[in-house]
Amino acid sequence: MPDIQIDRADQAPSILPADIPELSDDQCLACLARAVETPDSARLDEVAALIGRLAVAIE
Repeated sequence: MPDIQIDRADQAPSILPADIPELSDDQCLACLARAVETPDSARLDEVAALIGRLAVAIE
């Protein structure tokens, strides 16, 4: 059976959150600080996405 070459780069999912706009690290940190100032369970998805955005930058 012949070898088949597959480009897996376009199959891999992005590790960057799709729902967070392009922000600098400082802007992202400021948004995260505002989001956690007042406990609000409705903002958990936003907080998680911002943390994920910062974690990607750290790597």
